[in-house]
Amino acid sequence: MRIDASRDCLIDARQVPSPNCDERPEGCGISLVVVHGMSLPPGQYGGPEIDHFFTNTLDAAAHPYFAEISKLRVSSHLLIRRDGEIVQYVPFRKRAWHAGDSCYRGRVACNDFSIGIELEGQDEEPYTDVQYEVLAGVLKILIDAFPELSTSTLAGHCDISPLRKTDPGPAFDWQRLRLRLAGK
Repeated sequence: MRIDASRDCLIDARQVPSPNCDERPEGCGISLVVVHGMSLPPGQYGGPEIDHFFTNTLDAAAHPYFAEISKLRVSSHLLIRRDGEIVQYVPFRKRAWHAGDSCYRGRVACNDFSIGIELEGQDEEPYTDVQYEVLAGVLKILIDAFPELSTSTLAGHCDISPLRKTDPGPAFDWQRLRLRLAGK
């Protein structure tokens, strides 16, 4: 796995470009990775709905929950599906709209300086072994590519937006991820 510098994307990822992104503020480096968890519809996996949501093509009539969210304009840089497939929606150097109202270590507007990675899942359900393997591999590549990133600049959506968000949830095993990043 590696980054294609000409496109600023993972070579091994399926590319689904999202319009929900823009340029980062001038001089703003990438110094945070935010781990999220989501499924669409809630609790269901493997369908095209996340792709549709991040590309503004979600059918509001297809599910009651979709009527609530179909007008939102959000994206993430990456999605790691339950089976380990990686989908990239936004090039890394662009600002994806994943964090919303957020603050990390006293710094607001986390979209400006972060990379967002969605894991297909939900707060109370364990994530898969392959998701941890793929996430650790992606993080190692990102840490090598962006000097301001390190294993200590990882946060959950719940950490940067604690009054609004709970993902990736209590089922996400941060210790397991940190051990894998350490090669254990």
